[in-house]
Amino acid sequence: GAVSTLAWAVGSLIHGALGVIGGPWGRCMGSECGPGGSQSRAVWCAHSEGWTTLQTNCPQSERPDNQQSCFRVCDWHKELYDWQLGAWNQCVPVSLRNPGVPRPAVCTRGEEGLQTREVGCVQKADGAPAEDAICEYFEPKPRLEQACLIPCPRDCVVSEFSPWTACSKTCGMGLQNRVRSILAPPLFGGSACPNLTEFRTCQPGSCPGPESMYSLRVGSWGPCTTTTTPSRQARQAKRRKNKENKEAKGERVRERMRDRGRVKDPETRELIKKKRTRNRQNRQGGKFWDLQVGYQTREVTCVLVLLMCVSALTFCQYVLLCNQQTLPVTYQACVITKDCEVTEWSEWSACSKECYDLNGPKGQRTRTRRIQQFNVGGGAECPHLEESEPCSPQGEGVPPCVVYTWKTTEWSECRVDTLLSQQDRRRGNQTGLCGGGIQSREVYCVQASSDPPSNLSSLKSKEASRPVNSDLCLGVSPNTTQLCHIPCPVECEVSSWSAWGPCTFENCQDQSSKKGFKLRKRKILNEPTGGTGNCPHLTEAIPCEEPTCYDWLLVKLEECIPDNDKECGPGTQSPQVQCINSDGVFVDRQLCRDAILPMPVLCEVPCPKDCVLSPWTAWSLCSHTCSGKNTEGKQTRARSILAYNAGEGGVQCPNSSTLQEARSCNEHPCTVYHWQTGPWGQCIEDTSVPSANGSISRSGAGASGTEASCSVGMQTRKVICVRVNVGQVPPKKCPESLRPETVRPCLLPCKRDCIVTPYSDWTPCPTTCQAGGATKKKQSRKRIIIQLPANGGQDCPEVLFQEKECEAPSVCPGYRWKTHKWRRCQLVPWSIRQDSPGAQETCGPGLQARAVSCRKQDSGQVDIGVCLKLAGPMPSLTQACQLPCQDDCQLTSWSKFSSCAADCVGVRTRRRALVGKSKKRDHCKNTQLYPLSETQYCPCNKYNAQPVGNWSDCILPEGGRVEGLLGMKVQGDIKECGQGYRYQAMVCYDQDNRLVETSRCNSHGYIEEACIIPCPSDCKLSEWSNWSRCSKSCGSGVKVRSKWLREKPYNGGRPCPKLDHVNQVYEVVPCQSDCGQYVWVAEPWSVWKVSNVDLKENCGEGVQTRKVRCMQNTIDGPSDPVEDYLCDPEEMPLGARESKLPCPEDCVLSDWSPWSRCPLPCNANNTRERTANPIRQPGESKQCPPTTEREPCTLNTNCFHYSYNITDWSTCQLSERAVCGSGIKTRMLDCVRSDGKSVDLKFCEELNLERKWQMNASCVVECPINCQLSDWSSWSECTHTCGPAGKLWRRRTVIQASQGDGRPCPSQLEQWKPCPVKPCYSWRYSAWSPCKQGARCGEGLRFRNVSCFVSDGSGKEEGNLVDEELCGDLEQTVEGDKQITLEESCTVPCPGECYLTDWTLWSPCQLNCVGGDDLGFGSVQVRSRAVLAQEPENLLQCPEQEWEARPCTDGQCYEYKWMTGSWKGSSRLVWCQRSDGLNVTGGCLATSEPVSDRSCDPACDKPRSYCTEAGMCGCEEGYTEVMTSDGVLDQCTVIPVLEIPTAGDSKADVKTIRAISPTQPTTNLPGRSGRTWFLQPFGPDGKLKTWVYGVAAGAFVLLVFIFSMTYLACKKPKKPQRRQMNNRLKPLTLAYDGDADM
Repeated sequence: GAVSTLAWAVGSLIHGALGVIGGPWGRCMGSECGPGGSQSRAVWCAHSEGWTTLQTNCPQSERPDNQQSCFRVCDWHKELYDWQLGAWNQCVPVSLRNPGVPRPAVCTRGEEGLQTREVGCVQKADGAPAEDAICEYFEPKPRLEQACLIPCPRDCVVSEFSPWTACSKTCGMGLQNRVRSILAPPLFGGSACPNLTEFRTCQPGSCPGPESMYSLRVGSWGPCTTTTTPSRQARQAKRRKNKENKEAKGERVRERMRDRGRVKDPETRELIKKKRTRNRQNRQGGKFWDLQVGYQTREVTCVLVLLMCVSALTFCQYVLLCNQQTLPVTYQACVITKDCEVTEWSEWSACSKECYDLNGPKGQRTRTRRIQQFNVGGGAECPHLEESEPCSPQGEGVPPCVVYTWKTTEWSECRVDTLLSQQDRRRGNQTGLCGGGIQSREVYCVQASSDPPSNLSSLKSKEASRPVNSDLCLGVSPNTTQLCHIPCPVECEVSSWSAWGPCTFENCQDQSSKKGFKLRKRKILNEPTGGTGNCPHLTEAIPCEEPTCYDWLLVKLEECIPDNDKECGPGTQSPQVQCINSDGVFVDRQLCRDAILPMPVLCEVPCPKDCVLSPWTAWSLCSHTCSGKNTEGKQTRARSILAYNAGEGGVQCPNSSTLQEARSCNEHPCTVYHWQTGPWGQCIEDTSVPSANGSISRSGAGASGTEASCSVGMQTRKVICVRVNVGQVPPKKCPESLRPETVRPCLLPCKRDCIVTPYSDWTPCPTTCQAGGATKKKQSRKRIIIQLPANGGQDCPEVLFQEKECEAPSVCPGYRWKTHKWRRCQLVPWSIRQDSPGAQETCGPGLQARAVSCRKQDSGQVDIGVCLKLAGPMPSLTQACQLPCQDDCQLTSWSKFSSCAADCVGVRTRRRALVGKSKKRDHCKNTQLYPLSETQYCPCNKYNAQPVGNWSDCILPEGGRVEGLLGMKVQGDIKECGQGYRYQAMVCYDQDNRLVETSRCNSHGYIEEACIIPCPSDCKLSEWSNWSRCSKSCGSGVKVRSKWLREKPYNGGRPCPKLDHVNQVYEVVPCQSDCGQYVWVAEPWSVWKVSNVDLKENCGEGVQTRKVRCMQNTIDGPSDPVEDYLCDPEEMPLGARESKLPCPEDCVLSDWSPWSRCPLPCNANNTRERTANPIRQPGESKQCPPTTEREPCTLNTNCFHYSYNITDWSTCQLSERAVCGSGIKTRMLDCVRSDGKSVDLKFCEELNLERKWQMNASCVVECPINCQLSDWSSWSECTHTCGPAGKLWRRRTVIQASQGDGRPCPSQLEQWKPCPVKPCYSWRYSAWSPCKQGARCGEGLRFRNVSCFVSDGSGKEEGNLVDEELCGDLEQTVEGDKQITLEESCTVPCPGECYLTDWTLWSPCQLNCVGGDDLGFGSVQVRSRAVLAQEPENLLQCPEQEWEARPCTDGQCYEYKWMTGSWKGSSRLVWCQRSDGLNVTGGCLATSEPVSDRSCDPACDKPRSYCTEAGMCGCEEGYTEVMTSDGVLDQCTVIPVLEIPTAGDSKADVKTIRAISPTQPTTNLPGRSGRTWFLQPFGPDGKLKTWVYGVAAGAFVLLVFIFSMTYLACKKPKKPQRRQMNNRLKPLTLAYDGDADM
């Protein structure tokens, strides 16, 4: 049963329990590209729950294929196939596609939608469809649908109605109209526009007689036609034919012509020929125009008011129906319409670019065509006569374009002075400044070389490069400044002096001179800059007697050996000696053969009963380093009594005076000499060596840091012998062998010549011609130094910039239209005008034509196209004319007005005269009708000037850079401050308040006043304090110095470094204190003081004392006593000791030796020991005590471990002469004992501990680089050609931004000042004249003039009319339109006609937006025409209103919202307002319109009641509603006041007081008695009742009580005086009020 329900499926399970699953198709395989491939997939049988089963369980007949043919895609198929994208379909709302999604009730931004498109893979060649898999192989399938926005419907928005027009009739029934315009068209399905017109009838009064029912209407002029008279061409053809016939007839005529030709000379013939040519060109049938004068007619009809045509024009009907009206003209002369005709295009010109450049701009090529026939009589306009297109030159011979690249000069020398702050003392003395600095270079543009780069050095290519205009170089120019570094000189460091050596010969090889010297030396500890020549002297010498080169050194005395082999008693000590030289070095003993060998020393081994003395101490240090008159060197030694002798048996102890010995030392005089050297001189040529030093200019020297050398020279220096504290002495006083050298060889640097570029080309003179007499321009050229001279090379030329006047520019070849004489006046043909009155005369209106040609200013004739391009609009070719009839009066034109003697004085006149027969006609002599002169007062011009606009920026006078301190020019410190001037524009007006040239007001255009730009002041700090003492006396500590704030920066000065809370900045460096610089020095022990005296024995318990002092240690030993705290208290020797003084025959031991060192690492099992030697052997039966003592080694008590400790890095240390740049940071190594105490480094060094740390590291201090600005650019052109708003701008750029603590860039990078104000002249149209058509209604023409106006250019005012001469220089355009239209057709509606108004102006451009956000649907503007009606009966025949919309740019976003007025009765005004304040209809949401009517039902007719906003009746203020049981207002009563009834008052209940009408009696309402009680405060006589006064008094007392309680409750408690709190509550105020980040 289960098997029967199985079914196959591929890719997914079907609805059965089991199904076949097919995997995805594999890759298309095949041997060839294209459709011959095959692909396979896996197929299996599976249960719906996911487990697979045997394939036999699924029906085999339904098994899907596991293989199919396919298209094998190869890479080259990309060229054959591509995705074809269909157009997006219409946007469908999401709510329509998904029925579950609700549509929004109110549309705000728009409704979200989806749009789809077709996408398929096609063959590129023929668009045949292909499998999508082919295109998917190369790129994924493009998306098939996208989100879109359906904009909200936008209703039509119209303006408010205009006021009502006057009544269309002066009597009888007429109409009044009012109209409105469309402001925004309906969009996206919004509601249509409402009617733009409203009508209402009017009746000014009844007409006295019957209304005129008929009126004349003129139609529009018909087309311009000619009569059948032959044209000029036909007439010319006829003449040619006649001429041929005549030629056949008469030979005589030709002979006569020949005779005439002979008579005239060639010059006359040439003149005749020219005249004929000119006449031919000026003829109307000439080259460019074929002017044919024709005629046109119009129809005149008599119409009934009801727009029914009565009849065509016949004279009798005029008399019958329209006899009261004069007859209009029905014909006029006209020009036959002809369209413009042009030639074919010429060939393309050659490309303006003549070289090949793949990436550069393209050239242009042009082609032209000429006019063959001008358009006349309103024919089609001429098309454009020139067109151009971009081009690139083609062909093999085209050279590549010149390429330009940037080149740079060498960097200038590094300058540190520009980084110094204003207060830096080093500004005064800049020698030796080093460290970080700034260097600059010049950047210029050159033509890149087309040759491949050769092996020549860079300077050779520089030499050939001529600077060109920088605009030719593309790309970013190289930087012109960079940071640099001058290495700071390393000062020579020397060690301290060694001890004075022995007296030795100056030269041990030559001992002939008996001079001897004692020497002391010191060493150089570092590698100073420039070698050791600048180090101080390293050896000092003292002359001495008896010099020796070698001497014996007593190493030690051996033990005392008693004489005669006894055990005790006198004996000798043999000396152990070594031979040493004068430097203390052990040498061969043979060398000391001449020296005196030390003798054995007498000594004594004490016997048991003898006195025992200690050994002599070492000789003390010599008290003086030398001996003079007042000083003598002494040294002492001492010994002490260790045991006294026994009575008379032993050797007695000596006197105490013999326990000390003294001797002289350092007996040499205090005269110290040394050699002193001067600095090495300049390296000069060594004349003894042949010179090879040529002048080298192409070595590239200086490009790298090391200068090339060209030969060996020599340097000398001065060497003198100096006695210390005295001065120069003869050289023989100093040891000659130590004399430093005075001459040394040196390398002479190569000479470097100055290298300059060749001069650039002269800057171009103005190529365009000058319109007026312009001033001469200048042209210049420059060259640039690219290598400065050095080491005596050739100097640079002085002149680097040249300037010369340009040639006088040619005056522009101006072009002008030349108008030729008007031809005769042509009338309408006789056949047309024969029926009109007065047609018997050849007179009346006609048309005359003239020729126009194009001339140069010098009258040479040029092609007409030149004037079309350059000379403004072409003069008119035709004009109306009048052939005078017999009775017409003919006058000349008016003359010009006579000149005025002065402004405001007298009159001026102009005249005209009668012409011809008019002079004799009496009616022409009537000066009332035909005045022959006109007089007017001379114009009276008064001018006044007034300032306009803001003051300009403060502008410093043009000029140099600021002088730094002490007259030193500071590079880059452009003058930024001081006194400048600011300007304000002046305008000049005449008496009619018209703008005129400022010169009329005797003003140069602006007023100026002085102003101050404050100078920047840098942050000022004090100098560094002295370094503090090292914080540790032993090992490494720190020392500190500080600066403090003296003055904060202002006006953009250099900022301060980071300061602490007390406005100080610190520098901390590690320091090392020598642990041995202070030592304890103990004097010898005093004599024993025995406390338990045995007078016989003089022995027993006793005490010894000695003095212990802290002394400063030097190379010569301890010198001066210092404070005890400077020495280590742990190391202090004992100042007293208790011990037992040995008795006679006791064993006497020496002092204990120092403790031996504990072996490391410390261990309690190890011990240390000390020993003592027996000096006197004990007597019989007595023994010596132990001579060795031991103690265990305990960590941190008598045994210590040692380790190195590294300090932190110091701050970056610069040389004293550096401001910034590379410095050194240091750290110190400490030797630290295991108990944490710092000890001398020797403890760690002795253990050979590893020292893996670097003690010094380089570091960088950021340079304080001031902002560097370019010079100001030259002033720009004026931003406006006229008007007071014009500004001149100049700008500067940041060349180098500030870095570190440098002075920041000023914010003002551009400045402006006003331009002189010029009046703005422009051509403007006058208003259109009324429509002239010669009858009461119909088609006609209206005219307007173009006039010259002056304004201030702001566009806010209309401007004033001025003389046309002032616009003489302007091209005749109106608001940018060159097409001047001075007449146009118009229509006057006949009485009773319904017609459309003129088009309104285009509305402001409106953007489609919501909440100020553009929705992306563009902007639109609209204009409309409304209907105007005159007769109520004709309203049905009115045309439809019209509107049209067009897209526009820069639209404005408008919002619309409902506005409401205050309620008046039950209604109020509600209207829609646009965000610019315009009241409109449409635009606001109809659903949110506020209520305008609040009528109540039933009506509110109760006294003091009104209809509320909620639509219910309420009472006025001061009254309360009394409602009936069914919620309807019953009455309005005064608001009740509670009262206490008096005894005589029988009524009690809630009462009210009537306060408004006190005398009004209460009327009981019928049917309401007993429901409400009223209490009357007034008696029947109208006076107040007594209880009212009681209530008033009680209320007053109650109010006073309430106010008193309120005051007491709210009054603030008095503040307790707590003086002791004042200080605690004061806020902490810091002295520093500066910036928080300083």
